[in-house]
Amino acid sequence: MASFAKIGLNNKVIEVLSVNNEILKDANGIEQESIGVDFLTKLTGYPVWKQTSYNGNFRKNHAGIGYTYDEDRDAFIPKKPFNSWILNEDTCRWEAPVAKPDNGQIYTWNETIQNWELVE
Repeated sequence: MASFAKIGLNNKVIEVLSVNNEILKDANGIEQESIGVDFLTKLTGYPVWKQTSYNGNFRKNHAGIGYTYDEDRDAFIPKKPFNSWILNEDTCRWEAPVAKPDNGQIYTWNETIQNWELVE
């Protein structure tokens, strides 16, 4: 199954739908995003769709409701979880300004102190 994100105002993802891969194939049997977009436009009456990838083969991240489609990066970017977090340009994912401890324990981000806190 192929996934397509419905893009709304301010390039926000407002829905994600699956389409059978057979529908995307052209006359030569090659999958084409444009065929999926045309199919969904005819089916829903809504014209703005972008294909998304579960395994991150393209557009960096699988789209989810509330994500933003960034045209310049051709990527889906999740909602920023905290004001202090920074966008990793390579992955288009948000990262804490302080690395999470890697000691096998569970931590949660505390935005007030802008650091990780051990979950007791």
